[in-house]
Amino acid sequence: MPTRRLFVSLLGAFSATAALRPAFAATLPAPSEPAMDPDKWDMGWLDTLRGRHKQVFDCGPFEEDAPPMRVVANWLEAHRTIYGLEYPKVNVVLGIASSAFPINASDALWAKYQLGERWKLHDPATNEWATRNFYLDPPADSPLARMSVKALQAQGAIFWQCNNALLNIAARLARATGEEPGPTYEALRAGLNPGVRLVPAHTMVIGLAQEKGCAYEKL
Repeated sequence: MPTRRLFVSLLGAFSATAALRPAFAATLPAPSEPAMDPDKWDMGWLDTLRGRHKQVFDCGPFEEDAPPMRVVANWLEAHRTIYGLEYPKVNVVLGIASSAFPINASDALWAKYQLGERWKLHDPATNEWATRNFYLDPPADSPLARMSVKALQAQGAIFWQCNNALLNIAARLARATGEEPGPTYEALRAGLNPGVRLVPAHTMVIGLAQEKGCAYEKL
């Protein structure tokens, strides 16, 4: 009898829950519309990653004399020395969000928004807070030359910039400069280095790159 009473009690509870489910479901918010139109984002470059070896480097905070490009240059040199492989048989992608943003920024942005001072980066030529992107194209005799942005791009390296991070950076810089976030964001977007790929979300594209066969390394 206790077993039968327990069964009847549970059955009644399940029935009551089922009866309430449609009303409860009606109170749930409708799925939101996609925040970004996929047609507005050029992600076709992911399909160019067809090398025998390929790697995505997740670039985080760095020291001014040890940028993440140093590791990427070592990776490329090792594949060239050991296997005799160069682009397009090897592919490298540098994923940049917030902390490594100055690498993707033009000289004009470094000067206008004092990126050297804000990111604590000194110009090796003056030892003052940098007002130019000294990682972009340093002189041939500079220790940074082999790992510069242009040197890596010449070897097929792809640099991306996370749009979510760019919006956050714009908001912070706008507060610091008294500008409006919207115009600041547009200035940052227009001032990215040539060849930088603006992507919707850093974390999403890290996954997409791995789906294309890229190994992953956090820097």
